[in-house]
Parts: sequence; C-alpha cells; structure tokens
Amino acid sequence: MMASQKGTFAGVLLCLVVSMTVALQVSIPQRFYEFARGDNITIPCSFKPKNPINNLVVISWLAEADKPGEPEVSVLTSYSTGDLDISDRYEGRASLEQDIAKGVANLKLSSIGLQDNRLFECRVAIPKDDKGQLADTTRLVVLVAPSVPVCKVDGKAEYFQNISLTCQSEEGSPLPTYKWQGYDVRNMPRAPAPRTTDKDGVLSLFNLTMESSGYYVCTSTNKIRSATCNLTLSVMPPSMALGSTAGIIGGVVVGVLVLLIILIYCCCCRKKKDKAEEYAMGVPEGEEFHDDKPVVNGEVRQTRSKEGDDEDHPPKIVDRRDQYKERSEKDYDDRRSDYDDRLPKIVDRRDQYKERSEKDYDDRRSDYDDRRSDYDDRRSDYDDRRERHDDRRDQDDRYSDRRDRYDRDRVYDERSDGGRYSDRYDEPYDDRDRPPSVPANKPAKPLLL
Repeated sequence: MMASQKGTFAGVLLCLVVSMTVALQVSIPQRFYEFARGDNITIPCSFKPKNPINNLVVISWLAEADKPGEPEVSVLTSYSTGDLDISDRYEGRASLEQDIAKGVANLKLSSIGLQDNRLFECRVAIPKDDKGQLADTTRLVVLVAPSVPVCKVDGKAEYFQNISLTCQSEEGSPLPTYKWQGYDVRNMPRAPAPRTTDKDGVLSLFNLTMESSGYYVCTSTNKIRSATCNLTLSVMPPSMALGSTAGIIGGVVVGVLVLLIILIYCCCCRKKKDKAEEYAMGVPEGEEFHDDKPVVNGEVRQTRSKEGDDEDHPPKIVDRRDQYKERSEKDYDDRRSDYDDRLPKIVDRRDQYKERSEKDYDDRRSDYDDRRSDYDDRRSDYDDRRERHDDRRDQDDRYSDRRDRYDRDRVYDERSDGGRYSDRYDEPYDDRDRPPSVPANKPAKPLLL
C-alpha cells in the first residue's frame, strides 16, 4: 500500500511539472531592487507562453496602492497590436521595453523618488493561456539618506517629573534607525539610568534629578549615511506649585487691601455725615457748644449759653467761609513771600551760569585763535621753503641750458676744423724740448756793435 501511495504522489508531481512546462510562466529575477533617488532604472520581467505564437498578448505593470485596502495603481498596459496606455500618474516617467518573441517585458522608470518606494507587479494575459504563473512581484527600494532629525522635549524638565526626548527625520529610505547618547555637564558620555528606554527615536526619562541635566545627541542612520541633532536638558526645581502659591498669596493681599480701602472710605463718609447733621440740628439742651478747632488769629469763640444766660447776647454762628477765605489768603501771602525770597537766589544762579558760559566761550575762542596763529606760521614757513626750492630748481635749469649750449658749440667747432686739433689733443703733451716762451711785453735785447 505504501508503494501505491508513493506512486500516486510521484504521478501528481509529474503532472504538475508537465503542466508548468506547458503553461504561461511570468517571473522577475529578484525579490527587491535598490536604487538611489533620482536614478533612471529598469525592472526586468520575462514570460514564457504555452504557444510560441499568439494573436494577442497583454502586458500590464501595476504598483502597490498608497493606502492598504485601496485598489492597485496602474502604471502602464501594452498590447501586442502596438497600443500602449500609460496612467497620468506615470506619464513621462514610465515606458516599456518589450520583445514578445523573446518574452521580454521590462519596466523603465526615470527620476525615481520616495513615491516609487513600493511593490510592483508584472502581469501577462494571453487568451486561452490562463494556467500557470500569470504574474510576479518585486519591491523597489528607493535609497534616500535620512534628513537632519528634529529633537524636541515632551514634558516639563523639573525634579521628579517624567519626560520624553523625541527624534524624527522627515525622510529616509530605508527607514532610519535612531539612537540617543547622553553626556553629562562635563561633556563625558554616561550610561542611561536603569529605567530609561530608547525606542523608535523616543528616549523616556523617569524621575528626573539634577544628574539628568546634560547634553543629548540623537543619531538617525540608514544604509546610505547618518544625521544627528542635539539638545541641552536643564532640570530645574518645581516652579508650577511655587507660582500658583505666589499667585494665591498675591490675590489674597490685593483683596484685603481693597477691602480696607472700602472700609476706610465708608468710615470717612459716615463721620462727615454725622458732623453735617450736628451743625444742622444744633447743640442739645443742657450742653455747651465748643469749637473743635482752637482760637487762632484773634477769632472769637462763640458759644451757646445755658438757659438763664443774659438774653442781651444772642449766640453767634461762626462763618466758616470767612475763616477759610482768611486762611487761604494767609497761605497765599506766605507762598508769595517765600517765592519772593527765592527769586533773588534764582536770578543770582542764572547770572553766575551766564558768566561761566561767557568765560568758557572766551577761553575756547582764545585757544582757537592761538591754534589758528600757529597754523598760519607753519603755513608761511612752508611757503618760504617752497620758494627757495623753486629758486634752486630754476638755477639748475639755467645751468643745464648753458651746458647744453657749450656741448653744441664744441661739437660744431670740431666739425668745422675738420679734426685738425683732434689729433693734437689726442697726442701726449710733452714740453720738455720746447723753448720757453717769451712774454710779449719783454723788451728786446740790444744789438752789440
């Protein structure tokens, strides 16, 4: 029985192999391809139909959808009749390198970018040849160096608080990996605290202390290159509780002050009202009226006597308006007298300031005149030296003119004499054999007879 089962299994395998050899086969050599961003690339695809000659062959290239669950994105579709349909998304960037006889259906993309970092599928459809492997897929990996990451602090860097240091690069393919490294205030690397976690670019710090302060560096790395960012962490004492307490205390103080001001104002108003009522109603019977203020400037204190006083002297009410007027006039006279006393002093100070100003101006003017005179003297000396220099220059010019005339006359004489004296001047001078010359005015010797 075991032999019969083995035979059956072998037969099934043989049928599969035979069916595979006689059915359509589409294949892409590699499971993924890596290219740098901006390159022009070719993704190979080959197919083997069941029949070497077919009336219609449809080659399609599809791309993975942007979001899961959405339909695939069509790149292009080619027909053996010569028609080629390219989607708007890949218009001008995609083309097909095909040879149906040789089974070639290569996809060519130009200027690839991160948007092309996805799965691509090569599909071949031939009527009456729908068995076998009709399509194959591969992943295109666009290599992009990670951008400079952004480092941030999430939370409040205060004692006994928990915070997170985040690090994220906006782009990078393959996706970059992140690693945090901490340095103390002396810029020395240090090991992370026991509860510290570093995952996907997030460094979690728990129960902050003063030792948590320092310099933190995040490195974003993929197979192209790496980039870094850094931040300085300064752990401070709790400030929120102190701020709220100070705010509460300040509010209470302000409220108490406002309440005291209101009470004082009400008391003052009440006292004024009571005094006005007393003056309006008079003094009760059996009591003697006394002014609150002492008698000044010869004022006469007016009182109301008790019953039985002399009726010839009726009570008199002090005219407060007259008293206020008198005090105002006296205050004005005092201020006026004080002003008259200060006025001479002000005039004296003004005169002193004016005298000092005029004296300073005269001194500065005299100094300026002295400097101006010195400048004129130096200028005159310079002009004298300049005139003497011009005179010497004129003398040199006259001497040069005489020398030129002398040279010209000498040359002329030599030319006119024909060189008669040139030979004589060239010979050495020797007057030893020559008799001495007789002066012209010497008398002649007498003849002897």
